[in-house]
Amino acid sequence: MGWLFMSSLGRFRGPRAYLDDQFSYRCGTVRSTVLRSALVRMRTYYAAVEQIGPDMPRAVFAVVCLVRYNPRDANGDVFGYKDMTEHMGPCEAECPAAILDLLTPTDADHALAWRARCRAAIAARSDRPRLRNGAIIVFDEPIAFTDGSAHAQLEVVIEPGRPRAVRFRPAGGGGLYRISNLHQRNYRLESIA
Repeated sequence: MGWLFMSSLGRFRGPRAYLDDQFSYRCGTVRSTVLRSALVRMRTYYAAVEQIGPDMPRAVFAVVCLVRYNPRDANGDVFGYKDMTEHMGPCEAECPAAILDLLTPTDADHALAWRARCRAAIAARSDRPRLRNGAIIVFDEPIAFTDGSAHAQLEVVIEPGRPRAVRFRPAGGGGLYRISNLHQRNYRLESIA
């Protein structure tokens, strides 16, 4: 299935509330309910969806949606999503453990592989050192920035009162950088200043 875009979320406060509603419905005698969901980095929606019907066993499976949300989009495409289930073997594998724990057993190969990748990602994140203000972060490979510079060592700069606003500064001083997909990069913390 392709992307579905819309110009408004209507009565919903945000993408997560909208998608929770879309996957909670009744169709004849079958009921589908979102038990738990998460919107990770405003890019990927994960949900544990329960389906119950008189002629089918209870099943809880994962729904994964790619999400694009821009309330100020110039073309009016405020919100878009592309939905799939775990049985399709999505590439996105950052599903929170609280959702994975709700899923019922399956013998579907793609779903099993996806669940294993999600568990491995959770384990890898838990092994990472926590970023602290003033720490020196060392990457396995230098990161190239749009100003033409490349750095393998940077100082962590966390703005007071904004723990999610993490920036990085070259060791000798200079401007602040953002690093996309930090969670997917190999790094270690060398020291704390």
